[in-house]
Amino acid sequence: MPTMIDIFNQDAFSAAALTQGVYQVPNMYGRLKQLGLFRPEPIATRSGIVVIENGVLNMLPTRPVGGPASLGTRGNQKPIPFYVLHIPHDDAVFASDVQNMLALGQITGGGLVSGIALETVQGFLDRKLITMRNKHAITLEALRVGAIKGRILDSDGTLLLDLFATFGVTEQVFDFKFGTTGAGAVDPVTMCQSVTGYMEDNLLGETMTGVQALCSPEFFRGLVSSPAVRDAYKFYQAGLQPLRDDVRKGFRFGGIEFEEYRGAASYLQEDGTRTTPQRFIPAGDARFFPIGTTDTFVNYWCPPDFWGAVNQAPDAADAEVFVAPLEPMEFGKGMKIHTESNPLPFVKRPALLVRGTTST
Repeated sequence: MPTMIDIFNQDAFSAAALTQGVYQVPNMYGRLKQLGLFRPEPIATRSGIVVIENGVLNMLPTRPVGGPASLGTRGNQKPIPFYVLHIPHDDAVFASDVQNMLALGQITGGGLVSGIALETVQGFLDRKLITMRNKHAITLEALRVGAIKGRILDSDGTLLLDLFATFGVTEQVFDFKFGTTGAGAVDPVTMCQSVTGYMEDNLLGETMTGVQALCSPEFFRGLVSSPAVRDAYKFYQAGLQPLRDDVRKGFRFGGIEFEEYRGAASYLQEDGTRTTPQRFIPAGDARFFPIGTTDTFVNYWCPPDFWGAVNQAPDAADAEVFVAPLEPMEFGKGMKIHTESNPLPFVKRPALLVRGTTST
């Protein structure tokens, strides 16, 4: 009778090792993560309060040397409560999943059967964790895009947080009207300047180094085919050339960096059916946001729902996904896997979020 080995009772299968392991795999999703827009801020609780102080900047009067100084005034403070989201995900590894399975990308060596390497429990588990991590990654990308749109939605479209309503701000929309000619035409350069000027007027003490636009394919095509854009680049020699090159990865026009964005994902419903992939930025839309800010975009991370992490702010380096200790199934048939993420992408100045549309 074969000897039973408790393979999971090893350091390599501990929660810490598994959590660290999922970060050794490149993240395939996350344009907003690549941009570094959201500053990570770990917190020790599942909720918090952002205090907005509506201070007023005014010029200070001169005084004679030795005379009384002008007095500062307190701004009106408004506490904004928020709750960090909880996103758990369960899966499992069964003995039957690994038994007789051939390893991928293996060459001859130990554990050979007819010259083919058999899969190991570690290898199968690693691939399972990669898949689970990527699901968390695309979910986080959807939440971050929701944040720059001002409305964070759940995977089924349920509204989780309306930043405009929370801060009492009206969403600003600019219609570029691509394709319109004659009296109804709009100059794209003028619209870009309007977007930038609006943001500059609503910084409220914040700073920015530029403006970025993530565009749906329809909006982007309307932009690059606009007569104003074509005329602007007709005699332009240096750098990317929209009349000649594929500039979907980004080009600068009107002081704004425009980029086509095609992020989308489907939703697995309770009955096991999968929805049609939904675009994170709807057709015909573009989302403008400032870059180079210091305290506008933040990603709150709270502790996982684990006994050993209660009231402890997580390490920002590996707060995106946590892996719980593996849970054995009845009769030793396999192991249950639990991963979770506890994020909240948050925009402290939603007045800086601008929607671009094209009605034609």
